[in-house]
Amino acid sequence: MKKQSLLLSGMKDGIPIALGYLSVSFGFGITAVGLGISVLNSFIISLTNLTSAGQAQGVSIIAANGSLLEMALVQLIINMRYALMAISLSQNLDKSFRLRHRLIAAYGITDEIFAVCATRKEPIKPMYMYGIIIVSTAGWTSGTVLGASAGTLLPSNLISAFGIMLYGMFLAIIIPPAKKSFSVLLVIMVSAGLSTICKYLLPFISGGFTVIICGIAASLIGALLFPVGEEKKA
Repeated sequence: MKKQSLLLSGMKDGIPIALGYLSVSFGFGITAVGLGISVLNSFIISLTNLTSAGQAQGVSIIAANGSLLEMALVQLIINMRYALMAISLSQNLDKSFRLRHRLIAAYGITDEIFAVCATRKEPIKPMYMYGIIIVSTAGWTSGTVLGASAGTLLPSNLISAFGIMLYGMFLAIIIPPAKKSFSVLLVIMVSAGLSTICKYLLPFISGGFTVIICGIAASLIGALLFPVGEEKKA
């Protein structure tokens, strides 16, 4: 298949992802502007990160004047899964996927793009993945700009209502796997419980470090109670 055909094929497969990103990033744009971040900076954040959970926590840390160390640790913990996805995806790459292509493609590995690429039967070629990334990024950044722009024009009460979209996105992420796996449900409940404790009993801990503490603690508890080896045997 020619490079142009591969690019168009990837762009076609990326349209559903872009449409989904459009609505989610709209909520992010409104949230970012509500925290005092400009429309331009909101766009730059979405263009350079392409991670919903990471961006949501990132703008919260920025608004709270958090430290660079706090920001780095939060982003590392939240986005570490992308490294695992990249390793998994590398097993199905075409031989033409040279180092320069891998470095470029690493920018666009998200949950949805990974899912689409991982289900392909034939080896993934660079132009195909570029097509998905281009369209998906366009959807994500467009939604951010639209949401951020709306946030500067709409009444404050309506902006608050739209802000719920971001929480809806998180629920949409955690509910499906929690329904299928008790271990996932327990980890979510532990994390929520620890977050509540930090919020009301340890208010001196910043939001960023709360995410770090809850994420690491819940993951360790999940790993100790539900080792992968034992789950496979079951």
